[in-house]
Amino acid sequence: MDIYQAMRVFVRVVETGSFTAAAQALGYSTAQTSRLLSELEASLQARLLQRSTRRLALTEVGMRYLERCRMILGEIEDANAEAAGAHLIPRGHLRVQSTTGLGIQLLAPLVARYAELYPQVNVDLTLSQRQPDLLEEGHDVVITLSGSLPDSEMIGQPLGSIFSVISAAPSYLKSQGIPQTPSDLNDHRCLHLVDPLFTDSWTFHDEHGEQSIRPGNVFQVNVAEAMAQAAEAGLGVCLLPDYVAVGSYRSGALVRVLPQYRLHEKSIYALYPSRRFLDAKVKTWVEFLKLEIPKVLEGHQAIVDDPAHWA
Repeated sequence: MDIYQAMRVFVRVVETGSFTAAAQALGYSTAQTSRLLSELEASLQARLLQRSTRRLALTEVGMRYLERCRMILGEIEDANAEAAGAHLIPRGHLRVQSTTGLGIQLLAPLVARYAELYPQVNVDLTLSQRQPDLLEEGHDVVITLSGSLPDSEMIGQPLGSIFSVISAAPSYLKSQGIPQTPSDLNDHRCLHLVDPLFTDSWTFHDEHGEQSIRPGNVFQVNVAEAMAQAAEAGLGVCLLPDYVAVGSYRSGALVRVLPQYRLHEKSIYALYPSRRFLDAKVKTWVEFLKLEIPKVLEGHQAIVDDPAHWA
């Protein structure tokens, strides 16, 4: 016996007052309707309706059961409507994971604006230096950096591209001199950003070919924002993602060295499980980022490419 269908039959029989009318409303035969109700009573070992040739009457047990059935069927209908509308109305918890730098510099400022547009969505932003398993860890969207579309079963939407810039404090350059070529960096304290998304070497490409510089061990750290602070203090020359360097350039705490070079160029991707029946909160979040992040990155690029911020 299908308990859900049996409950529907019971409620409809009571509401219409007859088996025939209930059967017509539900698309069953009168015999099917009568049998389902009898099976329901047998499974409950309780009589729900008193039947006569003229009328149907609820028993005391039937009255209580009718109230519970209406409540249960209402909850099921609400659940079905919510699930069916999940691709239409953005609401619920949106679980986003991002690398620390991207999350702090790009995503966090955008969350408030997204929340204004979609107030029924609660954003849970998790920052980490590693890329998680999106399905196992329960994230809806992962924002990541890659040189190309990540090899993944997930859907990947490009959001823009970033690059890294050689940076140093004016005070350091005043005392140590300004590097004019990549090879000049061998005579400087080069600070080491330890990040799985970026190679350890600083590789320069120009018309003369390729040249790589490996930063020393004077100072190393795994968070770009901490690297920027060390460089601002005059510790040495560092390589920073443009979205991290831009704040220090604005304040004048750092300037760009060897501005003709862009290193570690990568694309930003939003990864999510599937396009089919895509939840509205995921769809609106990704579309929002596709619209807003390129504008933010364009502003960053204008600053780091401005000669006013060069050494």
